[in-house]
Amino acid sequence: MLEVEVKYRADLSLVKNRLQPLGFSPVSVVYEEDVYFQHPCRDFSATDEALRVRISEGRVTVTYKGPRMGAGAKTRLEVSAQASVEVVELLNRLGFKAVAVIKKRREYYRNGDVLLSLDYVEGLGEFVEIEKVVEEESQIASAVEEIRRLASTLGLAEEVRETYLELYLNTFKSSG
Repeated sequence: MLEVEVKYRADLSLVKNRLQPLGFSPVSVVYEEDVYFQHPCRDFSATDEALRVRISEGRVTVTYKGPRMGAGAKTRLEVSAQASVEVVELLNRLGFKAVAVIKKRREYYRNGDVLLSLDYVEGLGEFVEIEKVVEEESQIASAVEEIRRLASTLGLAEEVRETYLELYLNTFKSSG
């Protein structure tokens, strides 16, 4: 499975009012803390990979994100496993280094096979992520088209290509 995702800067209150008429239903509101790790022997920023531990609502998920694929959206292979909070200590003991902790409030909405989240990211602002999961690379382009049409309908114009980790590192590296 491939996750096709496009992110936009947005005024969340404006977008939220447009969702129900388009058939989106609320799924959940969650608080997420994402801890990103750097491999001790490989530079993930050079290989365009990520290792994330997400702590949310008492659940801990470890996710490996492979390099982005083309097609104008953030499309990546993702492999996730459930874990416990001790996984952070385990990774530290293995030589992995935490490079960023990103905290966000996220409201999920769904319409069929499209998942949309309204994100308030601490220190970075407000964003909308629209994602669709596809089975094959040949489906990526049409998924991106569908996402961009929906974004236009929602009045979203400022597409953000960077991941939250890249935005965080660029923001706080340059200001610190």
